[in-house]
Amino acid sequence: MKFTKVHSLGNDFLVIDQSEGETIANIDDFARRICDRHTGVGCDGLLLISVKDKGQGLVNFRIFNADGSEAEISGNGLRCAAAFLYFQKKIDSPQIFFQTTAGSRECDLIEKKNSLFQIKIEMGVPHLTSKDIPFDDGSYHEKIIDYPLSINRKIYPITVVSLGNPHCAVFVDRFPARIEWHQIGREIESHPFFPHRTNIEFIRVLNRQEIEVLFWERGVGETLSSGSGACASAVASILKNLTDKKVIVRTSMGKLTVEWEKEKVYQAGPAEVVFEGLFFSQ
Repeated sequence: MKFTKVHSLGNDFLVIDQSEGETIANIDDFARRICDRHTGVGCDGLLLISVKDKGQGLVNFRIFNADGSEAEISGNGLRCAAAFLYFQKKIDSPQIFFQTTAGSRECDLIEKKNSLFQIKIEMGVPHLTSKDIPFDDGSYHEKIIDYPLSINRKIYPITVVSLGNPHCAVFVDRFPARIEWHQIGREIESHPFFPHRTNIEFIRVLNRQEIEVLFWERGVGETLSSGSGACASAVASILKNLTDKKVIVRTSMGKLTVEWEKEKVYQAGPAEVVFEGLFFSQ
């Protein structure tokens, strides 16, 4: 099975182009094996793409987490898939239109330097109601801002949004110790109020133009960055009137730029093609 390794600020993916005839019988099991960092290739997620129209830039996109579960969408994953397509010259159009389970997402190439690409991606309209996220505590909420979520007898004010996948934002004055925020992330991810589980972002607001974020991803754990998580963090910060509508999101390996323009959210940042290989275990 031919694959390509791509990462965005350390959030790494393996891309398999199924338009070349690659078929996978048991995708969730295959994703777990190839994503394993000890016995497989190692990555945060598996991207399966298929080019439907090279001239128009139409591409089908699916993403599987390291635990084999399928996610709806990934901002970094979309940019990594785009970098692969541009690098391999599989697309003739300057724009790529990804068809995901969360809807169509447009992608634009900003800059290319060897195997490093700067890419802007449309992340769609944020969903804010409890039904659309989904978030279920037995009541309907038009917006979920500073909701008092109880975890192990402690209350965490959370702000919850969806960008096609659910996100839970926890604002802090300083970041907890790594073992502490890992435990909090693990507990919130599987909290019964989130029927599809959730991604968690720990956010420190630096000023009205910048935030710093740590990411706990559903089905993965800690990741060095997250595209949809960065967007959700920016949206949550804007909803709480802590930042302006254009936000620099600082991750442990670099920065992404997120802008909430009219209804839609846009994100710009890097994606780098690292290497190609063959995975023999079927």
